[in-house]
Amino acid sequence: MTTKPVLDVPGIAYGGDYNPEQWPEEVWAEDMRLMREAGVNVVSVGIFAWALLEPSEGAYDFSRMDRILGLLHENGIAADLATPTAAPPAWFFRAHPEALPVDRDGRTLSYGSRQTFCPSSPAYREAALRIAGALAERYADHPAVAMWHVHNEYGCHNSACYCDTSAEAFRTWLRAKYRDLAALNDAWGTAFWSQWYYDWDEILPPRATGAGPNPTHLLDWRRFCSDELLSLYRAERDVLRAAAPSIPATTNFMVMQGADKLDYWRWAPELDMVANDHYLMSDDSEPEIDVALHGDLVRSLAGGPWFLMEHSTGALNWQHVNRAKRPGELRRNALAHVAHGADGIAYFQWRASKAGAEQWHSAMVPHAGTDSQIWRDVVRLGADLRALAEVRGATSTAEVAIAWDWNARWAMERPAQPSAELRFEDLVRSWYEPLWREGVAVDFVRPDADLSPYRLVLVPSLYLVDDEGAAGLTGFAARGGTLAVGFHSGAVDENCHVRLGGYPGAFREALGVRTDELFPLQPGESVALSGGGTASLWSERLRLEGAEAVASYAEGPLTDVPAVTRHTYGKGTTWYLATRPDSTTLTSLLTRIRTEAGVAPVRTAPKGVEVVRRRSPSADYLFLIDHAGHGAQVTVAQDAVELLTGKPSPGSVTLAPGEIAVVREPRRG
Repeated sequence: MTTKPVLDVPGIAYGGDYNPEQWPEEVWAEDMRLMREAGVNVVSVGIFAWALLEPSEGAYDFSRMDRILGLLHENGIAADLATPTAAPPAWFFRAHPEALPVDRDGRTLSYGSRQTFCPSSPAYREAALRIAGALAERYADHPAVAMWHVHNEYGCHNSACYCDTSAEAFRTWLRAKYRDLAALNDAWGTAFWSQWYYDWDEILPPRATGAGPNPTHLLDWRRFCSDELLSLYRAERDVLRAAAPSIPATTNFMVMQGADKLDYWRWAPELDMVANDHYLMSDDSEPEIDVALHGDLVRSLAGGPWFLMEHSTGALNWQHVNRAKRPGELRRNALAHVAHGADGIAYFQWRASKAGAEQWHSAMVPHAGTDSQIWRDVVRLGADLRALAEVRGATSTAEVAIAWDWNARWAMERPAQPSAELRFEDLVRSWYEPLWREGVAVDFVRPDADLSPYRLVLVPSLYLVDDEGAAGLTGFAARGGTLAVGFHSGAVDENCHVRLGGYPGAFREALGVRTDELFPLQPGESVALSGGGTASLWSERLRLEGAEAVASYAEGPLTDVPAVTRHTYGKGTTWYLATRPDSTTLTSLLTRIRTEAGVAPVRTAPKGVEVVRRRSPSADYLFLIDHAGHGAQVTVAQDAVELLTGKPSPGSVTLAPGEIAVVREPRRG
């Protein structure tokens, strides 16, 4: 296996998107001084500079970038140099109007924002590779350049284009997958509604139509769109790699709430260092859970440490109401990302813009300047990260894995399901949250992953699963593991074909149950469960076929029908949750399941204190974060040292309200 190049920055990387082209040149010297004051050691540059770098086709002006990179190098700050291909200039679209994207209703969208291009456009690809090549040729040996930042947030605004060029690219992708039309017609079930195809040219993208679309057509379209953007990333990366093979290349994922455009399991292996942008939703009452969940997911994608390329110091600008962060939240968020595997912490952006579409987005240097709480927090965070330099490279170990699959998410959230109320991410979070509250370490895995490191595998929602994935999960239980599966899982195969014979399809035998009919519940409707508690969202008429009932419905048309079951399968144990229990009941169930599986928390801590562990060969690093704001005392090793203060902490650490401690505990043996 070829060793990937690594980011050559000491300790934990710290910085943000730096856009000096937005400011007079006399501001740049102040930027350098403030970056040194804050402890910034890497910044991303040139992300949206295409129009300035290439004022007309093939004519380049690198004078500004030369000066910027020179300043950064003189001040000991590394550059994550971007290809500016997320925002083609106006001259490009005047020359190539056919490269503009078309929506599913057939409207051609205009330029004037960003990512206003068709991912399948040959003209765009040619122009993008040309500017990437010019940057690589000029800066491959520049001492400031420590990483290549390819594009920006692929698919954020143009994950799908429905134009004729995209249609032809889709057909090419389908030919490569299916080889012949007979296989496609079978996979798509085109005998339904007279959708049979006799010629490849009859196949179109799933454009707006009068009734419900073909589910497999939709699913293959989502797969194609993700792959088409991935091909653009690979093409740019390869140009950069050819010029500078020792410089790592990355792009910024969007693993965050509500973002589901790309299959990042397919993308992650292509990056030298996995990077992510993560923004909080203003209506999330406990955003710290979102930070943890998506941090664990990105760490799992990376297979180890990763880089937080963007998050915010305060309010955003693109939500309905953009909430500022609470006192201490900037620091808690950032250090929670480090706890969950980030070896780099960066923001959008360095200096808040005075003009443009994101002028009300917070930044490291806010509109108020350095006489501001945000700036004081930014400087304090820089000192924290310097104190945590030794944590870089430390990994995480977990005995619990949660199955996560973008194909299953896309398939379940399409139209014409038994219930339109099902949300993949909500179901996963409802299972993740109790584990997070109890300080239980969690990895995320593909359904077909190697599950041997785990004692417990949770499958909150896996509507779609292929035979290989189903065999991997059930085989894990048969070999002695504990497998817990949520409702409406295993229902269809990789082609969205229902698995016949009763639900939950692929998992029926391993779970020891059989459902003959689904009874989704109406919004706001709930049913009582035996032994206390209630359930909502979903119910099933389930029959035991070897399993035992743990809880049953206590009212309604399914009274006494099992709602939660347990089954001995091979050498292991399987559980099935055929409904969504209330949070207290679900917590109790998951605590029982993990306890019986032999899984313990990382460390016992008071309610409201997040506990996360990173591990190096010589030490454990225990992150203790007081989100509740009540203060706490946590037991630690007698020879522990608290890194943020540098003080020994023999036996215990006291957290002030809302504070954080990072404790080094030496490992022995």
